[in-house]
Amino acid sequence: MKKLAAFVGATIGGWLGWWLGAKVGIMTAFMVSMVGTGLGIYLAVRFARQYES
Repeated sequence: MKKLAAFVGATIGGWLGWWLGAKVGIMTAFMVSMVGTGLGIYLAVRFARQYES
């Protein structure tokens, strides 16, 4: 379950970061996307650990 949560978190976080960064430029989009990916993984795995049975 944690791996699936990490994948979904990375996908959503990366997409959101790209969307926000693209308003400035392509390199900013890439950098913000990397931060969003890491943050998405962290939050999703933390959420999965909290609610696993």
